[in-house]
Amino acid sequence: MNSILYPGSFDPITLGHLDVIARLRRHFERVVVLVADSSSKSYFFSQSERKDLILAALEESAVMNGKSLKLGRVDVESSHELTVEVAKSLGVDLIARSVRTVADWEYEYAIADANKKLAPNIETFFIMASPAHGFVSSSLVREVAQFGGDTSKFVPKCVAEALKKNVKNMKGPK
Repeated sequence: MNSILYPGSFDPITLGHLDVIARLRRHFERVVVLVADSSSKSYFFSQSERKDLILAALEESAVMNGKSLKLGRVDVESSHELTVEVAKSLGVDLIARSVRTVADWEYEYAIADANKKLAPNIETFFIMASPAHGFVSSSLVREVAQFGGDTSKFVPKCVAEALKKNVKNMKGPK
């Protein structure tokens, strides 16, 4: 089967991430979105919350675009393992890495190089962010949310609502 693994922290998933997933779906029979954790990051949402938000965002995106979402073509997994180990366990030999900026390229290239050394049979596929979403990062979205800004231009509605709720819960009662 023509499959690709799209790993990331997705904290939270953005419209840019959804755009990449949609574009990958046009070229691959199956896209596996992997919600991964990094020991060097602290997260706004738990891994299970991020997975649930991705599923909700995929559903919302399909409804908004008037298309029938074939979830059989997009799987959402989560793991604490190395990405290449997850790829091997799923029988996937191609990993997608999205790139927005030159800084992303350097970071993503280093990851691709390490993955190649860990698993020589697994290739990395780089996909550029669409210009409409090239400036949006999950960290930017979290920052806007934490200062009470409107995140609806950057994330699906379900994610914007979850961000508001999470920020409100962090601040506690007034």
